[in-house]
Amino acid sequence: MFPRDPGRGQYSAPPSDADAVLEGLDPEQRAVATALHGPVCVLAGAGTGKTRAITHRIAYGVRAGILQPHSVLAVTFTNRAAGEMRGRLRQLGAVGVQARTFHSAALRQLQFFWPKAVGGELPRLVDRKIQLVADAAAASRLRLDRGELRDVTSEIEWSKVTQTVPGDYAAAVHKAGREAPRHPAEIAQIYSAYETLKRDRTVIDFEDVLLLTVGILQDRQDIAEQVRAQYQHFVVDEYQDVSPLQQRLLDLWLGERDSLCVVGDASQTIYSFTGATPDHLLNFRTRHPSATVVKLVRDYRSSPQVVHLANGVLTRASGRAAEHRLQLISQREAGPEPTYIEYADEPTEAEGAAGRIRELIDSGVSAGEIAILFRTNGQSEIYEQALADAGVPYQLRGAERFFERAEVRKAHHELRAAARFGDNDAGLDEAVDLPSQVRAVLSGAGWTTEAPAGSGAVRDRWESLAAIARLAGDLARAEPTATLSAFVAELDERASAQHAPTVEGVTLASLHAAKGLEWDAVFLVGLAEGMMPITYAKTDEQIEEERRLLYVGVTRARRHLGLSWALSRSPGGRPNRRPSRFLDGLRPGSTGSAGRGASAGGGGIEFGTRAGARESPGTTRPRGERKVARCRVCGRTLEAAEMKLMRCEDCPSDMDEGLYERLTEWRGRTAADLGQPAFCVFTDKTLIAIAETAPEDAAELSRIPGVGRRKFRTYGSDVLAICAGQAIGEQPDDEAGDD
Repeated sequence: MFPRDPGRGQYSAPPSDADAVLEGLDPEQRAVATALHGPVCVLAGAGTGKTRAITHRIAYGVRAGILQPHSVLAVTFTNRAAGEMRGRLRQLGAVGVQARTFHSAALRQLQFFWPKAVGGELPRLVDRKIQLVADAAAASRLRLDRGELRDVTSEIEWSKVTQTVPGDYAAAVHKAGREAPRHPAEIAQIYSAYETLKRDRTVIDFEDVLLLTVGILQDRQDIAEQVRAQYQHFVVDEYQDVSPLQQRLLDLWLGERDSLCVVGDASQTIYSFTGATPDHLLNFRTRHPSATVVKLVRDYRSSPQVVHLANGVLTRASGRAAEHRLQLISQREAGPEPTYIEYADEPTEAEGAAGRIRELIDSGVSAGEIAILFRTNGQSEIYEQALADAGVPYQLRGAERFFERAEVRKAHHELRAAARFGDNDAGLDEAVDLPSQVRAVLSGAGWTTEAPAGSGAVRDRWESLAAIARLAGDLARAEPTATLSAFVAELDERASAQHAPTVEGVTLASLHAAKGLEWDAVFLVGLAEGMMPITYAKTDEQIEEERRLLYVGVTRARRHLGLSWALSRSPGGRPNRRPSRFLDGLRPGSTGSAGRGASAGGGGIEFGTRAGARESPGTTRPRGERKVARCRVCGRTLEAAEMKLMRCEDCPSDMDEGLYERLTEWRGRTAADLGQPAFCVFTDKTLIAIAETAPEDAAELSRIPGVGRRKFRTYGSDVLAICAGQAIGEQPDDEAGDD
């Protein structure tokens, strides 16, 4: 069977020869693919096809007979990325190339050489070190709550990948400008106790895998030479994220050779808190003066509007990474402008995002091609609730892995059993092809062809099994003779690589977890000061990393991009938040230059419909939403605070004073009945806007900023009656007497 290309979601036959491997590459990608000798540095912007370039490079070298497949080691940072790389290489006919994470490659070598270098069996590898850290803290007579345990564990991991021993921790933290979660002396004490406990219990952690491999390669020249004889050529993806320890291991793998290709983008360095640093990428030309450097800037992922904003986000960036930023050039057709929405509070922001997603799905966008991205995982709950209320399926990225879900494990087991003993299974007698066989097995596991109503655990289980059924259909369309055994083999490989099939639900993820992924529509939420940049980002370097994090978020979107923030956390709270500084000069009404690439006339990106364009009758907008607009009196572009009135603060008002008084009296009575402050019904500015507009129907009322779906449903009929001069509950004249 032909392997699936995880990056494209389809199957195809391998290229016929080496020259065919190069077909379809742009000039810069082709330059990467044909640069097979000496050190090569590929500076690849987001969406520019870096994985395509480096996998075609490896495949071209293998198919041309220049590279021996078993002598190539390609390393990256996640199992998913390694699995994707292996899938693409198989599709290109480069079978036998090793594509692994740093840890996976090191562990394989460590397991093989440990008996020879040390003797005996390799100590047991602990999956999670947090319990060991808790025991080390107890041994040090220090009490840590759950949050502190996680923070101290992260500090120990940072120390090890930066090759910092316990005795040097305090000095290293001070030098790095790092804010320790506890007194450095206490963390150093726990760190030391942690290392002692590991030795006493004969266990190692993931960082030890790299440290011990480095130690063996440094101390045993014979083993180092054996590894170098095996691997002659190295490719490192996401090179901006390597830690000092990973770089040390790479140097030992290479020895005195320079057959190395690295790929990265300094503008996507977002993991410095784990010890990652872009310095190795930025210094590559210095370390390797003869290096070939290729820049990939043709963006095949995002529309020109999204790319323009991405370039704008980095315009005011500073530091070394900013000096090497790449100016992306979109290769896609034009799309809608990114939208900027300011909400009154966080629940309304979540409701607004869910409503817009519902509209996208209704317009034909798949739920699996939509994502909501936030700065911290703690922000997810309110969006889970809003999507559930809107009847939108969703999945949490970073939660339980797909192949570890109970229903997936059960289905996988039953599919394997059916592949082995299917001849004796009456349930498969009427299954004429692979998809029907898989559906029959999944039906026995509780799956139905129709999705259950609502959301929650039942819907989550159905979506998992539905993803397996769709995968069977994909394989059958590409290879009509594919068998159930072949499908099980595909699942086995995907499970090993943690390469899950697509689950049809909106993705909820942190910005960090979204790295390396993409969707048709992305909603970047919570973009207020204190969250973006995060409040504990103090130094210039930390602020710049937050800016890069937003850049990564923007570049996840192919076509639709929404950016939003809330003025307060809770309904009725003080509206004292302000939009992220990173949007200055980009969002409507803000000051500052949009930088290079700004469209003629300046002023940044406009939101949604252009100023002066009409919306369709009956369109409603979520509460608190602001849109780009001009003053209806003088025509000046409005600041965010003026948008509720749709005029400048100092322009003359044409408000109906009597209507305003009636609305104010009604608001007071309504708020008293509800036991809430008056502004929770409508703010003063919203009442003024209503009194100035004097809406005659639902469409006019719903277009007033501050009147959203919820408030329209609750108060719309009352407000329209007051505007019409009627008593509340009284029918209009033309409807009186109707049955």
